[in-house]
Amino acid sequence: MKGSFKQKEALAEIFAQVKNVEEQIFGVILEILRKQKVQDCIGFLSEIGNQSQLELQILLQGENLKQWDKEQKLSVIGNDIKQITDVLKKLQDHDFNYKDFSSEENEESTLSLVNSIKDNRRIIQFLQFLVHLTSIDETLIQGGSNSLHLLVQMKVDLRIQNFENIKIQNSSLMGANFVRCNLSGSQFNNINICGINLNGALLFNCKWKDLRIHELNKLNGHTNPVASVCFSPDGNTLASGSLDKSIRLWDVKTGQQKAKLDGHTHYVWSVCFSPDGNTLASCDDQTVFLWDSKARKQKVKLFDPNQRITQVSISPDGATLAFCSILNPICLWDVKTGQKKAQLDGNCGTVNSLCFSPDGNTLASGNDYHSIHLWEVITGQQKAKLDGHQGIVFSVCFSPDGYTLASGSSDKSIRLWDVKTGQQKAKLDGHSDFVKSVCISPDGNTLASGSIDKSVRLWDVKTGQQKAKLDGHTHYVFSVCFSPDGYTLASGSYDNSIRLWVVKTGQQKAESDGHSGIANSVCFSPDGNTLASGSSDKSIRLWDVKTGQQKAKLDGHTHYVLSVCFSPDGNTLASGSYDHSIRLWDVKTGQQKAKIDGHTSGILSVCFSPDGNTLASGSHYSSIRLWDVKTGYQKAKLDGHSGSANSVCFSPDGNTLASGNDDNSIRLWDVKTGQQKAKIDGHTNGILSVCFSPDGNTLASGTYDKFISLWDVKTGQQKAKLNGHTNGILSVCFSPDGNTLASGSYDNSIRLWDVKTGQQKAKLDGHSGSANSVCFSPDGNTLASGNDDNSIRLWDVKTGQQKAESDGHSGSANSVCFSPDGNTLAFGSSHKSIRLWDVKTGQEYKSYDKNYKDLLIQFKIPLQQNSPISEVSNYITTLFISQSTIYQAQGALILKGEFISHHGIDLRPFFKSKGSCILEDLQ
Repeated sequence: MKGSFKQKEALAEIFAQVKNVEEQIFGVILEILRKQKVQDCIGFLSEIGNQSQLELQILLQGENLKQWDKEQKLSVIGNDIKQITDVLKKLQDHDFNYKDFSSEENEESTLSLVNSIKDNRRIIQFLQFLVHLTSIDETLIQGGSNSLHLLVQMKVDLRIQNFENIKIQNSSLMGANFVRCNLSGSQFNNINICGINLNGALLFNCKWKDLRIHELNKLNGHTNPVASVCFSPDGNTLASGSLDKSIRLWDVKTGQQKAKLDGHTHYVWSVCFSPDGNTLASCDDQTVFLWDSKARKQKVKLFDPNQRITQVSISPDGATLAFCSILNPICLWDVKTGQKKAQLDGNCGTVNSLCFSPDGNTLASGNDYHSIHLWEVITGQQKAKLDGHQGIVFSVCFSPDGYTLASGSSDKSIRLWDVKTGQQKAKLDGHSDFVKSVCISPDGNTLASGSIDKSVRLWDVKTGQQKAKLDGHTHYVFSVCFSPDGYTLASGSYDNSIRLWVVKTGQQKAESDGHSGIANSVCFSPDGNTLASGSSDKSIRLWDVKTGQQKAKLDGHTHYVLSVCFSPDGNTLASGSYDHSIRLWDVKTGQQKAKIDGHTSGILSVCFSPDGNTLASGSHYSSIRLWDVKTGYQKAKLDGHSGSANSVCFSPDGNTLASGNDDNSIRLWDVKTGQQKAKIDGHTNGILSVCFSPDGNTLASGTYDKFISLWDVKTGQQKAKLNGHTNGILSVCFSPDGNTLASGSYDNSIRLWDVKTGQQKAKLDGHSGSANSVCFSPDGNTLASGNDDNSIRLWDVKTGQQKAESDGHSGSANSVCFSPDGNTLAFGSSHKSIRLWDVKTGQEYKSYDKNYKDLLIQFKIPLQQNSPISEVSNYITTLFISQSTIYQAQGALILKGEFISHHGIDLRPFFKSKGSCILEDLQ
């Protein structure tokens, strides 16, 4: 470890040698190397004659270099070329050009390197130079591959770049954003491409082999939770039993469903192959089936309406079937005759799990009474009772040598037992909820566990240490099973899916870089470069709007984050939470600046005053407070409401705060004195939204009582009552010129109102769910709306016509917000994600640019409305901010080439399923 640290420090020092090199020189050198078809870059750059030639060419081509006199320029250029050559020589013999720096063993030192170079623009330019050198010089391929990995780790914006003919090997590009990049002629070998974004990319004549991607390992088909999975002895077939009452057989290599076995009339709780693979046993509440797995037909049916069968298991010799039930003891049956052989009495409580020892002489059972029983199969007598768990024993599994038994329990622990002595050998802690399934690998070295905490974990059986945490399932993991060769792990989940994991390399090494709960609030920084989001996972995240990557995770809150708001200067972020606290964060460092306590209930809304000196907060149970941002001290407590303060809004001059409340009233407060200036009554239900007009003279309010009120701020008198909605008003927003008011309602509609006349100007229909949020663009020409129907829409304010729609999302759009320049729209979803839209194109950062269109015309691909290429070319998502990496390839153009997984599977059909276009097919 010590040597590795020193080596990485040396590597950082090597890179530091190019930190002052003029960036333009890299591009000119690449151009010259390509023109002269150089294959030995270092040799070429080392020759004095070539150096002089390069200096002159760079001098002629590098017009943007600093304007010194000619001799000074030549001297600087010459020195830069020598520095670049010297660094290339050092890197060529360094581990950086031989080892995979994305591997788990190098993870810590690679992170240290990233932190030391991430802020130097010229080193980043040099890394990109190294990536391009792989297309020229084969001796630098691993160094260029590691460079690309570092660029991805540093979240450098790689979109819309030319990466033609690059050669990348033995690395991870997980989460890389290659939107609209030209990767034609590229060669990838042994690359992790999980979660990369290839939307709109050009992939002509690529040779991508030995690709690793987790999404290939997700088997979809069941319509209800998967309760049990089991590999066939040859490892080629996976059986799964589900609460949809079916059994499915899957081809492990391709992930395709081979067969669906119907016959059960209740939930299928357990499936198990016989040792020869010819028989499959399954059970539901009342029935045990034996199936001919090759003919896929039912062989034997054992039925007992008085039993609640929970588990089946076949002995290693294939002769005995064991099953357990809630109401009766464990029964042993003869597989050939279908006759009962024995009954094992002595269990206390429901038996949840059964497992035969490898020699078939012992049967282990786990029960509701926190204990495990070991049974002599021949005599039916109990051999031992293992106590230690503090909860229900859900799963038991023997090691291959039969000496160790593993068990998983509702006490969140896994335990390892010595079968001979009955003593506990180890207790494995790590899961945060019930452990539903355990399985030991065929070599006996690794234990897999599946849990209600949605994770799969791998453990070292000898040391008891956790080796890996496999995230991917979105619900409880009920079942885990190793393939016979131990190379693959299968997991079945309540999310209806089965996933296959490569045990050595398939785990996700990076933590999910997004929220694991609903995104309740989003807010742009004043410069539009950063997006903040607050979530029910208790965290706040800061996102780089250009790259879509997470910049920082702000932890501190102990409950849901309900509201976030940037200060006017963009340096401070305020957050309000259900934990009753407000926190102020330094946006640059991500550090908490202050924790403001005082509220006695959850904070629903936070809002900075226009000058940034005062923060207003509204909470459950009446309280509104004003805080001094610099000191964190409470300036005023605004009492008067008798219900939750759902919405607070400063007037444009910052002197007045409006609050809307569940007590049916609106209150206006003097920010300086904290005194109530006015109480506005008139609504008969709770106030959901308040908004000042741009001139501060009018206040709009939306409520549960189905109408909108416009109030004169000075007099407190109602100026207009806007009728039309047929349900509660969730959101109101003034246009920038103050002439139009938009409203969104539970009645699924959006309405535009003339503020002067109070008349409805337009009714915008299209949403099929509640209109949760409306927001005008800064120029007032576009209205954005977010909805419960999982879509966001852009509307032309003048015509009332819908300009664009993004649907197909898997969560309701709770909040929409324009960036200050009006070019980007953000929305937060109940599916824990935040998405960004390109307002100009009217798509979710989607493009239909001229180059792309010209390319389609070149290949004579029809662009009529219903053609497949037309559809995908309109939907090229540039950014998708989510809780996990998601593989994307919409609108990628593929021509010839190879795309092969590490299992030898052709990935082009998979790319096509993601929206890519195989040009040969379309021609």
